[in-house]
Amino acid sequence: MIVDGIYTSDFCILNYLDNDLKYLQFYSIVERENYNNYVADLELLKQSGLNITSITSDGQRGLIKAIKQVFPDIIHQRCVIHIQRMSLIYLTRFPKTEAGITLRYWATKLHEIDDYDKRDFWIKQFEGWDRKYYSFLKEKSESLSGRRWYTHKLLRRTRSLIKNALPNMFHYLDDAEIPKSSNGLECRFSYLKNNLNIHRGLSGKNRRNFILWYNYFKNNK
Repeated sequence: MIVDGIYTSDFCILNYLDNDLKYLQFYSIVERENYNNYVADLELLKQSGLNITSITSDGQRGLIKAIKQVFPDIIHQRCVIHIQRMSLIYLTRFPKTEAGITLRYWATKLHEIDDYDKRDFWIKQFEGWDRKYYSFLKEKSESLSGRRWYTHKLLRRTRSLIKNALPNMFHYLDDAEIPKSSNGLECRFSYLKNNLNIHRGLSGKNRRNFILWYNYFKNNK
């Protein structure tokens, strides 16, 4: 299953796509992604008897916590494309440090990992990078008033993103039926988001009805 929250101008749609059937099993309209909303939806799916063996997501914190609460034994695959995309955003297109240039290079290789040898080599390179620049990433800057902060905070943010996701980044290599990214769900709803933006004048009720009918026809075509 692929789970993702898609934001519109006034609410968030939580989507639960069966990747095998390419069928949207459930969705809910909420104010925002959070633990409570995800727990409520996952509990409903669990009570319905749906056999969920894995969940692929972008790693939203509330969802991670909710999965551990409701489905503690299933596989949680982190979206590799999301990790890659966010890393490249944090590192910028043209990093100014050797550490940034090197990490950006390895981030661009993430989507190419399709076997265990490539996985092990990539992890080895990342861990080597982490050791090499450990002290560099601890450097701090100081203002005239004495306030201090980490100098390379975006590099540190990228490192944390990858290290936190690493235990759940490569489950798809063990099972070809586990999607490596949530792109299938994001592409499915790009048309919906575009049309909702076009029809900004719709009332809140009618915008929700638009989503209801869109999902109905999408799943019953």
